[in-house]
Amino acid sequence: MCEPTARHVPGVRPEGGRVTQNGEGQEALGAAPQVLTFGAPAVGEVLAERYRLEEHVNNDSLGRQLWRGADVVLRRPVAVVLRYPGGDSASEMLSAAVASSRIVHPHLVGVYDAIDESERAYVVREWVDGSSLRDLVSDGPLDPDRAATIACAVADAVAAIHGTGMAHGNIHPGTVLIAADGRVVLADARADEATTTEADLRAIGAILYCALTGYWPHAEAGPTSVPDAIRDSGGNLAAPRQVRGGVPSPLDELTMDLLNPALPVPSADVLVGELGRFEQTSGHPLFMGEDSGFHGFDSAAVAAAAPRPTNRKIVVGIAGLIVIALAGVLGATKVLTGRGDPVPQGGGGKASASAGARSGPITDLKLSADQVRILDDVKGNHNELDTDVKKTVDGDPTTVWRTDQYQGDPNFGTLKSGMGLLFDLGSEKHVVSVKVQLATPGATMELRASSAPPSDTGTYASVTTEGNALKINGADFTLVGEVKQDAGTTVVLPGPPDSPVRYLAIWITKLPPLGGGKYQVGVQDVAVSVQ
Repeated sequence: MCEPTARHVPGVRPEGGRVTQNGEGQEALGAAPQVLTFGAPAVGEVLAERYRLEEHVNNDSLGRQLWRGADVVLRRPVAVVLRYPGGDSASEMLSAAVASSRIVHPHLVGVYDAIDESERAYVVREWVDGSSLRDLVSDGPLDPDRAATIACAVADAVAAIHGTGMAHGNIHPGTVLIAADGRVVLADARADEATTTEADLRAIGAILYCALTGYWPHAEAGPTSVPDAIRDSGGNLAAPRQVRGGVPSPLDELTMDLLNPALPVPSADVLVGELGRFEQTSGHPLFMGEDSGFHGFDSAAVAAAAPRPTNRKIVVGIAGLIVIALAGVLGATKVLTGRGDPVPQGGGGKASASAGARSGPITDLKLSADQVRILDDVKGNHNELDTDVKKTVDGDPTTVWRTDQYQGDPNFGTLKSGMGLLFDLGSEKHVVSVKVQLATPGATMELRASSAPPSDTGTYASVTTEGNALKINGADFTLVGEVKQDAGTTVVLPGPPDSPVRYLAIWITKLPPLGGGKYQVGVQDVAVSVQ
């Protein structure tokens, strides 16, 4: 499928994702929304000979018109965002639409079409019934578990965006949408080079704050229907537990830590890897007690500092707060879907008794060249650029370890079952996630783990496979999580949830295409996050 691009002539576009009709538009920053003068398209007008306008829903904070429409070719409802004029003034809107269309994710909107007609421009997206977070909190703050679920979905979407090297840049209560069927969808990314991944992660903290309190913690966000947060005379922000009762301490601390510029934020994939360790059957780790340490993603240096740096405001009366101690786990994780699908929750706190003790900050493990070896099928020639394997752990994404090129078939030319990398962590560790950076997308890979040492045969290790079983130099390696099919360039593999391990294996069974009937994979960097 061709990559969507903004176009100037009507035509059929490939389908590309989701959209909502609520809360579109960038939050106005530091000023009232710009007043734009534009025409009024009529109900029934057909754009690009395909999209019939059926109802004018509203105008967003940038003056763009939002319409409910219908795709008369595919006979489905769509949302149409119209901006007057088009041309250069609409370039950011169209660029953002094209960039967003490249990512297909259950918590992200996508694009059907992006058209510039000079006098006007418009983006056509999927129509999804629902409400924005801004609408929901207008009736009062949300329950803590529902607030956490929404924030988790937004974090998952942000991780997908960051994995492409982009930032969203426009996360606020109007762009977080909750569909009628319970889906949480993040809308309306900005095509602004000034946006940063750190700002996205801080914004997740702001979303959590808004959901918990019904207030927006950024006074600079400009006019909005969500009232500004409660502050003291110095403009300092009140913590959620000071605004309302019933907010568990770990959730309160996580929220304020994400909003605190003096504290580091985790990378999106590390945060998602941590959240992904928890399943619905293990309970809701956010509510497992005051010392759960859900906010424990800080670096070791920050976590060890005393007193803990904080940007918490309004300290008067904190001593009088009632400490909420929930006895045990609140049962199965609550989800918004109502279909029983588990939504990743979690934190760095105490897992169930069978999971082993896990506490402390999440850090990236520094690996040296002597801790990594090439994995090759026993049928292989064991001679594929052994000296370059150190490039996978040098922290430099411009250096790459590559397999040989294989002809005619992505499964290593049908000559063997696969290749990969073996890591010795030095001792048993609780692995949160393994991030693999690939030179090109399209590989299929899996994570395997063991605490039994493979026999040492030098620079490579031989692999034998039988069904789902995999042995490396005689040691059994167990599959962790699911096989990643046709992976992108950034792959995050959750670590073993139940016990520490010493040895990890990234096993690749399908190669990306190079063109001309050739296939090859290049590994730029591997990062192992441990707790």
